[in-house]
Amino acid sequence: MELKNITRFFQVTLICVSILGLNGCESLYFSAMEKVGVHKRDILKDRIEDARDAQEESKEQFVSALDEFKQVLHLEETSLEKRYKSLQAEYDASEEAAQEVHDKIAAVESVSEALFKEWQKELSLYTSPALKRSSAARLKTTRKKYAQLIVLMKRAESKMAPVLNTLRDQTLFLKHNLNAQAICTVRAELGRVEQDVDQLVIAMEKSILQANAFIQELK
Repeated sequence: MELKNITRFFQVTLICVSILGLNGCESLYFSAMEKVGVHKRDILKDRIEDARDAQEESKEQFVSALDEFKQVLHLEETSLEKRYKSLQAEYDASEEAAQEVHDKIAAVESVSEALFKEWQKELSLYTSPALKRSSAARLKTTRKKYAQLIVLMKRAESKMAPVLNTLRDQTLFLKHNLNAQAICTVRAELGRVEQDVDQLVIAMEKSILQANAFIQELK
């Protein structure tokens, strides 16, 4: 396919995605990529890498938000409003990071579903029983490892909500109670926030390690 035709095809694909959304144009996107030699397996690998990177960035963002939360507890009343704004910014960034992780995991699920469906269907095309059995065994193993990965990814994602909820509650409380009494109330929540963030970091790191292992499996 000529370069200008490839460019035009991707332009049409991008327009389709913007109008119909990702799910409505996934099959068109996969078809377009295959025409230029990029197969679903390659896309799955790239999307898992994206999800892994998003989780790594999200982990760092939540740790940053926790640090900001701790700083609130060591301020004089006159500095509280300034710190509230910083905490609000950290919460907003954490919320965006959580959404990014969610979107990347959804993208991984989309291409994996298409890949496994295609792989299963093409087993019927083999004329060699030995090659068919080998491919079927490989499919089964890959599906099992992918299932373990997506469980870890979603488990890590689920641990974001408690942290976000607590950060949002405390940010709102500070917004409307910028005084010394608010600090006492926030301090009481510190232990729970630290525990939630620690659990989130542990889950994220497990998911990231599993993602790296699965990426190696696809190479």
